[in-house]
Order: sequence, then C-alpha cells, then structure tokens
Amino acid sequence: MDDLSDLSDLISAQEVDAITQLPDGRWAVFEVKLGARRIDEAAVSILRFVVKTDIDKTCEPTMLEVIKPGGYSYMRQDGVAVIALAALDP
Repeated sequence: MDDLSDLSDLISAQEVDAITQLPDGRWAVFEVKLGARRIDEAAVSILRFVVKTDIDKTCEPTMLEVIKPGGYSYMRQDGVAVIALAALDP
C-alpha cells in the first residue's frame, strides 16, 4: 500500500475510527470506545473493515485494536486487541 488514501472510502463507509501506516507499509486499524459494552461491536466493525480491504493491493494489517478508557488490556480470540488507554502512556 503506497499510502492510506486507498482505504479512505472504506474508513468512512465502515465507521473505523483510525488507521496508521508505517513507512515500510505495515498498518493497523483502531476503534475507540468509551464503554466496555461496545467492545464487541467495535471488534466486528474492525473485522468487517479488514474483510473489505483489498489485501492484494495492501498487506494484512499488523494490528487490530479497540482502545477503551480503562480496565485491563487483552487479546480476543478473533485477533482483535483490546487496549486500555492507560497502557498507551509512554
């Protein structure tokens, strides 16, 4: 993937909050949720986004993440990481 513009239409259509890309082409998808009750919904949205992404033009995303305000961080069985905002503190 040359840049994130290839995914801009999917971002708006799928309600993905953010994607990031490193210079080497690796990329990650993020959803930010304020409550734990919406984590499942966010994970489904991320997975739907990835399915609709043309992996032949890009590469598989390196990380799928739901960011939440507090609590503990963990990896779901579907490969989506749930990250507490406090864990992102440098």
